[in-house]
Amino acid sequence: LESIAFPLISAGAFGFPQDIALRTAISEIGNFLLKNEMTVYIVVYNNSAYRLSSKLFSSIKEYIDDNYVEDNNNLFSRTRDEDLRDDYNFQLKVMENMTPPLISKRKRKLEDVVNQLDESFSQMLLRLIDEKDMTDAQTYKKANIDRKLFSKIRNDINYKPSKATVLAFAIALELNLDQTKDFLLRAGFALSNSSKFDVIIQYFLNEQNYNIFEINEALFAFGENLLGA
Repeated sequence: LESIAFPLISAGAFGFPQDIALRTAISEIGNFLLKNEMTVYIVVYNNSAYRLSSKLFSSIKEYIDDNYVEDNNNLFSRTRDEDLRDDYNFQLKVMENMTPPLISKRKRKLEDVVNQLDESFSQMLLRLIDEKDMTDAQTYKKANIDRKLFSKIRNDINYKPSKATVLAFAIALELNLDQTKDFLLRAGFALSNSSKFDVIIQYFLNEQNYNIFEINEALFAFGENLLGA
């Protein structure tokens, strides 16, 4: 079989608690996928199956309340003239502190700049896998990423992943918050406190909780997209 789908067995008419059934299924299927190549779907009928523990839900909600910036437009009441004046003064200060070598760098040809790029996302991913002493299979399975997608990334040095894919690999590699931010930059992304999705990811990174299934449970509970496949 290449793929299979399971309902939450015994959690319907037989009345087995849905949250326990889900955690048991995720744990057992996760262990199976570490050693086997297959796509496994868990079918749930409503959001109640994805109930987080009250302690975890409260902790994440508190973290969101403390860090999530819901409306950036109301943060400042400054006038446009004040903003323009500060921008101008800042630019003057930068110019005053510029050293000759820094000024000379601005005269480089575009071709020289392009030829001095940092390592790409694909290069950094493969380097981190080696540094963590992990295999390719261990990495993409822990990231909940399809093997075919991983193959595309490995074979294309300039592959442009989605943000969710980058974060899934960051979780699989157990990167800390600063390492994750650097990893995201290689793909042209960043973490923002104006995104609830990003704030939830930051919560788990700060907690050093790298269980991608638990992270996805939390993302689902708060109505956000999931990581990985």
